[in-house]
Amino acid sequence: MATFPVVDLSLVNGEERVATLEKINDACENWGFFELVNHGISTELLDTVEKMTKDHYKKTMEQRFKEMVAAKGLDAVQSEIHDLDWESTFFLRHLPSSNISEVPDLEEDYRKTMKEFAVELEKLAEKLLDLLCENLGLEKGYLKKVFYGSKGPNFGTKVSNYPPCPKPDLIKGLRAHSDAGGIILLFQDDKVSGLQLLKDGEWVDVPPMHHSIVINLGDQIEVITNGKYKSVMHRVIAQSDGTRMSIASFYNPGDDAFISPAPAVLEKKTEDAPTYPKFVFDDYMKLYSGLKFQAKEPRFEAMKAKESTPVATT
Repeated sequence: MATFPVVDLSLVNGEERVATLEKINDACENWGFFELVNHGISTELLDTVEKMTKDHYKKTMEQRFKEMVAAKGLDAVQSEIHDLDWESTFFLRHLPSSNISEVPDLEEDYRKTMKEFAVELEKLAEKLLDLLCENLGLEKGYLKKVFYGSKGPNFGTKVSNYPPCPKPDLIKGLRAHSDAGGIILLFQDDKVSGLQLLKDGEWVDVPPMHHSIVINLGDQIEVITNGKYKSVMHRVIAQSDGTRMSIASFYNPGDDAFISPAPAVLEKKTEDAPTYPKFVFDDYMKLYSGLKFQAKEPRFEAMKAKESTPVATT
């Protein structure tokens, strides 16, 4: 099996730009994932985010998680659990408006650090979107403009911890799914692994690397590229020892953003290649919320069917 793609982002600024863009293109076409090093976010900031996130979990979330496990009898399950994930999480919203000041139990320094981190991640997401545009032959800024809608993109962070699990063969850390949105930027634990993606019918580990940012593509990028780039199924395997930290930031279209295959991509498609659906992002999210842990293809089919259904007039 091919080696998991690792991209040195600093090389796009020099003589190896073309080769680096090609590596990103290949990863988007064949993996739906790649890992970034030298991405421009300072190691000091990453270290602070990691320390504060782990401290916050220990201080305010670990005991709650243990109580939930005890209440549901999860440490004694005998058969596979299909409707629950072995994770402790909270969400931060950054755009179009921030809720960081309202999230309970966060210390002021942690709020400030996560705001700073979000600014850096937003810049990195937009830089990556422009590199994808370049690879796809789209005008610079095309993806950002599509994502913008009328109020700007949706951007938020899911902070997760995956504690040691007594029955990792019966309970997933996070069940298999593809992400609904645009581009996902993940800062993950570099010591405790668990993230896997589905490639060519096999589950492949996403290697933990110190100070890297893992990138994966959501369903909206697959639609806009008319299937040239793919969102892929991925999951988190619970571990019997060690708590895995995962900070996933989702740079998604705005609620009213109109998503459709880019005309420039459609011009290059072969006669027999299917055309992906057109829809408003919020309509897709309403469908996705109930079908997250199922295959994406029926979601695309449902949006296509909706598109071709005539609206009744009175």
